[in-house]
Amino acid sequence: MNSTTGTVDFKVGDETYQTWYNIVGDLKSGKRPLVTLHGGPGMSHIYMISHTEIYSLYGIPVIFYDQLGIGKSTHLRDKPAEFWTPELFMDELDNLLVQLGVESDFDLLGHSWGGMLAADYVAQRQPPGLHRLVISSSPPSEQLWDESMLGYLEAFPVEFKEMVLKHEREGTVSSAEYQAAIQVFMNKHTCQTMPWPEELVASFASMEEDPTVSNAMSGTAQFHSTGSLRTWSVIDRLHRIPCPTLVTNGPEEGAQDYVIAPFIEKIPKVKWVRFAKSHIAFFEDRDYYFKAIGDFLRVD
Repeated sequence: MNSTTGTVDFKVGDETYQTWYNIVGDLKSGKRPLVTLHGGPGMSHIYMISHTEIYSLYGIPVIFYDQLGIGKSTHLRDKPAEFWTPELFMDELDNLLVQLGVESDFDLLGHSWGGMLAADYVAQRQPPGLHRLVISSSPPSEQLWDESMLGYLEAFPVEFKEMVLKHEREGTVSSAEYQAAIQVFMNKHTCQTMPWPEELVASFASMEEDPTVSNAMSGTAQFHSTGSLRTWSVIDRLHRIPCPTLVTNGPEEGAQDYVIAPFIEKIPKVKWVRFAKSHIAFFEDRDYYFKAIGDFLRVD
């Protein structure tokens, strides 16, 4: 498979960092590339690598990259929490598009946090070269996500729920008991493919190895966001998304139907596809997922 990796310089103030990318396919093929935004914040792109299927099936070039602070891009463990903002990652995306020469003709797909970033980026900056947007398993506000996840926790035994919330209140989320409980929860509401695919395990491991971005933006607790995204919402800007947009979700994930409803109600040109399981349909419902994405991207 035709694959090219490299880095581009990304300047922030007086400092220059590197954004690592991987292009699968040929950007000079005449086919509009798909740029992917991984989740987290603070996970690496590795778990999304199955999106090479878009190239294999449809010949559409796919661009992956590690957002600043994670994976093979520059790590910045000493930066204060206020450094890590959605605007920083929007600037990084703008820079990458220009450096790769695709800013005038591209599609964009974001999963989880990547979809939050994509929606906000398009609503605020309305990039003229963007043709189609895919928001995959993402909430339009952090508050809705937290409410959804707490709702799922209510379905677990009372002792389980109380133990988890006690650890979060007391700040003992690094304990083995809490971590084991969160894995049980995620096996139901993050990825139901067992055992977890190696790429997913690797992306979570990258976040554990350097949790700088995750801790700053999300915090350390599963059910109560304490980072800078805790008050984030794109709902009041969704009407500004001008391009055709595909929103996807599953019935047993944080971005369940009522959570994504603002996307469906407020984005002018929207299509909704609902998959069968939880948060990562490209593992859980692979064939249908890539057909739905491919059908949407190839309309024009």
